Amino acid sequence: MKAYKYILETLVAGALVLSFSSCEEKLDPESIFSTESAKLDPFSASYQLDKFCEDNYLKPYNLQFRYKMQDVGADMDYNLVPAAYNKSVDLAVLTKYLWFDVYDKVVSADFLKLYGPRIIHLIGSPAYNPANGTMILGLAEGGLKVSLFRVNTMNVNSFEDLNEFYFKTMHHEFAHILHQTKTYPKEFDQISTTYYDPMGWQERNNNVCASLGFTSDYASSEAREDFAETIANYITKTDAQWNQLLEDAESGWQQQYDDNGLPVTDDFTGKPVCEPVEDFDGVDGRSIILQKVEIARQWFKDAWNMDLDALRAEVQTRQLNYDIEALREQVYGIPTGADAQN
Repeated sequence: MKAYKYILETLVAGALVLSFSSCEEKLDPESIFSTESAKLDPFSASYQLDKFCEDNYLKPYNLQFRYKMQDVGADMDYNLVPAAYNKSVDLAVLTKYLWFDVYDKVVSADFLKLYGPRIIHLIGSPAYNPANGTMILGLAEGGLKVSLFRVNTMNVNSFEDLNEFYFKTMHHEFAHILHQTKTYPKEFDQISTTYYDPMGWQERNNNVCASLGFTSDYASSEAREDFAETIANYITKTDAQWNQLLEDAESGWQQQYDDNGLPVTDDFTGKPVCEPVEDFDGVDGRSIILQKVEIARQWFKDAWNMDLDALRAEVQTRQLNYDIEALREQVYGIPTGADAQN
């Protein structure tokens, strides 16, 4: 079985082609999209989700939540499939509850309207790159658009899976959007400059990365990804997960070998499996991770007047206490047909 590593991608430059469907109408030069009510058909099969997207994304945030995949908005180099309607409903309500409502409460109701993306594009399948064994989880384009992949295999009953494949991705990509608007302190880039590996990070064990001061293998690819990953992991990891990461960062790690002397690798990711040993590398991984978090914390405060710890606390509370059936009712409870016309 081919092993794949997860990757997030950010396109900083280049033109963004905008096209419209469902709740989408003409461009507004002042706000990108018109927020006037679209002529939705209450008898259409997708009316409830279209109405939810209009009322909860387009009107308050000037954002298009695109669940009907558009080939012009996707990379034609990949074989992709659209997101299933029921999965799109789940991700639409969860995104509002676990992301947009969080910033509304911790910062302000206008923050994501001012600085958030203008398009969230759902794609049902992963985007595989067989050349380097990676699977794209998220793609941010020019600070305006965030694409989320693998929607059709989403497990709404596991917040760990939701974070791994969607919400950590969202916080990661939003961190890119924010630092493209207001640059983070360049002292961050110098902390781990010796240990970045843009070409070989895919092969690194996560525990080894922790011992070098990174919150993930992808964080060890380059400084700007390190910054975004530090923020995303700090926000979404539970106290137990975060403490385990710091504990792993305090140890040294070496490759495990089987009885035949062959290196042991993970069956799913293909990464080397390592075991803890005494730390001889001279790198205090725990202190470095905490130093990076402190830089991010201060940057959030100085640049955005935002409390990173309050943001994390709100995310932690919500991800441990969500009722998916109640959230779904926000969509499936919307009147349709003749009832919607009354």
